[in-house]
Amino acid sequence: MSEPAIKIEGLHFSYGKKQVLKGVNLEVPKGSIFGFLGRNGTGKTTLIKTMLGLQKPHSGKCLVGGMDSFTQTLDIRKRIGFMAEDQQMYGWMKVKQIIKWAAGFYPDWDYEFTDKLAVKFGLPMNIKVKELSKGQNSSLALLLALGHRPDIVILDDPTLGLDPIARKDFLRHVIELLQTDGVTVFFSSHLLYEIEPVADHIAILDKGVIVKSCTTEQLRESVRKFVIAPSPQADFSEMQGILDAFQTGNTISVTVEDCDESKRAKIKSMFSNGTQETALNLDEIFEAYVIGNRGSK
Repeated sequence: MSEPAIKIEGLHFSYGKKQVLKGVNLEVPKGSIFGFLGRNGTGKTTLIKTMLGLQKPHSGKCLVGGMDSFTQTLDIRKRIGFMAEDQQMYGWMKVKQIIKWAAGFYPDWDYEFTDKLAVKFGLPMNIKVKELSKGQNSSLALLLALGHRPDIVILDDPTLGLDPIARKDFLRHVIELLQTDGVTVFFSSHLLYEIEPVADHIAILDKGVIVKSCTTEQLRESVRKFVIAPSPQADFSEMQGILDAFQTGNTISVTVEDCDESKRAKIKSMFSNGTQETALNLDEIFEAYVIGNRGSK
């Protein structure tokens, strides 16, 4: 098995007395498009800043491309591309000027590649950055992140503020440009519906820890909702892995993780009055993990 593109072990970070990361463990496979999910304020950007070497963790380690994110920061920066939700660019520069300026930081900048990207994205080279639309601004930020042909790309809520059409256009560019080249994409977002069709791996950060990390297919297959009409003597304590439970009328809806065939059969056999099994979308699964009622009734 190959070394992961990103490996995080026991990562802790606090702002004063407020613990933000509480022992994060995470592996991002090479060549994956990795969706990193979490509510706003839960520590996603804090983790990304640590990966970029912008802040030192209080304990634990973070390896990006096999290099320590704090002691080998400059080497890591040469290998990764980064795009933030609030990407700041010099508005007074023309598009062609800011591309040339960014290229000066990378001796292996690929001008032929960025020229093609500019055409593909429909970027007018002689217009000032401040005159670009939001969609064009995001496309330019992506171009600047990719110009040195990195093998790891980190995107922190890159479509924030874009309209739905611009979001879809941006995601199409990400897939076309990166997945076919075997580039690892670490995609942080709170817009779950845009992660679902893109990511092949998912991790959920909640309350400072990773509560789930697996392939997107495994997540969809292993989390199920059961609508149960229980008898008075029903014992929910035997149901393992409850993420959410609530009662509606005479039925109880229970969302359960790690459901294989044997677990499904066991749950259905526990309730003689009948059960109805339902698959969930990523949005519903995410909600179950981060705001689900773990009570048995």
